[in-house]
Amino acid sequence: MPADRRLAPCARLPSAYQGRDVLHSTVDAFGRAHWLLRGPDERYDDDLYDALVVTVDDADAYATRLGPVRARVPRIDALPDGGFVVADARSRRGVDQVRVFDALGRPVSAFTVGDAIEHLLTDERGDLWVGYFDEGVFGDPLSAAGVRRWSSTGDPLWRHTPLSDAEFVSDCYALNVGRRATWVYPYTLFPLLEVREGRPVRVRTTPVRGATGVVVCGGRVAFRGGYRAAGDQLVLGELTETAVEFVAKDRLVRPDGAPLGRCRTVCRGPRLYVLEEPFTQWTVFELG
Repeated sequence: MPADRRLAPCARLPSAYQGRDVLHSTVDAFGRAHWLLRGPDERYDDDLYDALVVTVDDADAYATRLGPVRARVPRIDALPDGGFVVADARSRRGVDQVRVFDALGRPVSAFTVGDAIEHLLTDERGDLWVGYFDEGVFGDPLSAAGVRRWSSTGDPLWRHTPLSDAEFVSDCYALNVGRRATWVYPYTLFPLLEVREGRPVRVRTTPVRGATGVVVCGGRVAFRGGYRAAGDQLVLGELTETAVEFVAKDRLVRPDGAPLGRCRTVCRGPRLYVLEEPFTQWTVFELG
């Protein structure tokens, strides 16, 4: 019988900022949680608006006002220098899709990375890893690789080039940006791709279809979610040279043991961060 794996509390949006619209939230490469918020006191003019980023770092919390922001469907992450990057998941002709802000919230650069962003994660160097969903892969040359890495100034650094149908990315279901490796789990065949700088991409078959999160620790791996009734499953496996071998199937639950509701995940090495509606509390599962 599957065992319950309880998530642990991680970071909560301070009560002073609750009640504002949560436009997006993430956990960065250093374990800090960030919420992109907009409220009635923020300026909104046409498709430009002011926004607030609330950062929770252990017991500390602080806010940074960004302006102007243009993203209609925003994705946010933090940079090592204290700045932020905000991207629009859908690109528009003639509009810079990505805006980079310094630590004071001032815009410093803008560029485009391709339509249909499913995942946007920065690494410890400040580079942007972007995973795309199918409308971009099949509709925008910038997104056609399925996964790309960009500098924080918009320079293309790497793009996935599949050498076989087995590693083709039609839709990036899960993306994990760790300290030493990036892991990609794509539709349609759902392999696990291991990306390390200076090495060929390693491809492994997996026993899981439709997962929305993947975490890796040494030779162990865990997939969160799946199709239909498998949304709360946690499939544990071991890495071999060519495959992920099934070990066990457990169930991921809230810290109090209750079933999870609608949520999204961020994957960082061995840590799976979960944000459940109303999107004010991050919890975490750590493999290892």
